[in-house]
Amino acid sequence: MKQSTCSRRGLLRRAATAAVAPYAITSAALGSQDKPAASDRITVGFIGVGAQGIGQNLKMFLAQPDAEPVALCDADSRQIDKALKAAREKRDGSFSCQTTQDWREVVVRDDIDAVMISTTDHWHVPISLAAIRTGKDVICEKPTFTLQEGRVLADAVKRYGTVFQFATEDRSLPIYHRMAELVRNGRIGKLQRIHAGLPARPRVPGDPKPIPVPPELDWQMWLGPAPDAPFRDRLHPGHWRWVHDYSAGVLADWGAHLFDTAQWAADTERTGPVEIEGTGQRFENGYYDAFHHFDLTYTYASGVELRATAGRIFLRFEGTDGWLGNDGWNTRIQASSPEVLNNPIGPNETHLFTCPQGEHRNFLDCVKSRRDPYFPAEIGHRCCSLAHLGNIAMELGRKLHWDPDTETFQNDETANRMRSKAMREPWSL
Repeated sequence: MKQSTCSRRGLLRRAATAAVAPYAITSAALGSQDKPAASDRITVGFIGVGAQGIGQNLKMFLAQPDAEPVALCDADSRQIDKALKAAREKRDGSFSCQTTQDWREVVVRDDIDAVMISTTDHWHVPISLAAIRTGKDVICEKPTFTLQEGRVLADAVKRYGTVFQFATEDRSLPIYHRMAELVRNGRIGKLQRIHAGLPARPRVPGDPKPIPVPPELDWQMWLGPAPDAPFRDRLHPGHWRWVHDYSAGVLADWGAHLFDTAQWAADTERTGPVEIEGTGQRFENGYYDAFHHFDLTYTYASGVELRATAGRIFLRFEGTDGWLGNDGWNTRIQASSPEVLNNPIGPNETHLFTCPQGEHRNFLDCVKSRRDPYFPAEIGHRCCSLAHLGNIAMELGRKLHWDPDTETFQNDETANRMRSKAMREPWSL
């Protein structure tokens, strides 16, 4: 571990004061068969404990014997109470830790090894950067918020030597791992086309009428770098994804899943397309302003085309010698022939890095080994970039020419200005 853990620091402090205050090393500190010693545990602060933060991320870390939750943070104190209850039910009825509505109180602690960030999308990168700069490793929910933020994040991870994982399960799921390996190893011949189907959301426009802020919610902290705005119905919790001040919409939410497998299989996970074009639809009233329908085409330098449409979830790869894909989320692979599906990957072929136990286990292992997790910052940024590029193309209503090396639009200053968004003071990257 790069940072010393809370428990290890505590042991050292107690040892230093043993002459004046007798201390007995407990069995909990020494560890047991199902729980590592305190010095081998990774202390984790949880920032954002909504539905995903508790039901997926806190739950999965609580199941890891070498992860030690030491802080719970959310702008909504009701969620903190729920998270504390979940931790006590899993670990110990007397479990306690720091609780706060201000994430800054978590990242400044020098006894925290890592943070798990499960906030709204517009907070992902600012909080990640703050944690990275204080020497912490980071696992953060996808996606990024803008092209610029993704690039700043990936550069910071490299500069500080941080272990960073975008939290998504796709690379640990056998279906998507197998699909990517089959394509990468030429089982459908030379790849020509990919079609990624995403859900169409939201289905209602959202009532723009302001309503009172719940007393348990620190609304200004929730907004953070986003423009000042009134609180509205069907925004928190859950529906903020359909507002471009807080998210890049369903294209980024579900795209971060399916686009990743597409680029993983196509061996373009560290680059991007050179052309983007398409159309989209969004509501003409209400306050949900993200695109809920879209038909986009991304063209890569190799000539491979990736088409993204809204309506139903599926993934299909087409090559010169066949096709494979699946219909629905994490469903069985279908292919043009049984030979495609049943063909083993040889020992000298491409074997893609994964962790069947999931992103949380992979992250903890990598904190200890200091290697990149299976969905690191650079690859996650390139994946999320597809959503941002698609949104800009739909917003401008024209084909865009993108240089994935410089990450700039060619001869298009209007599009280049849309790579970033202004942040409300005093917040910054």
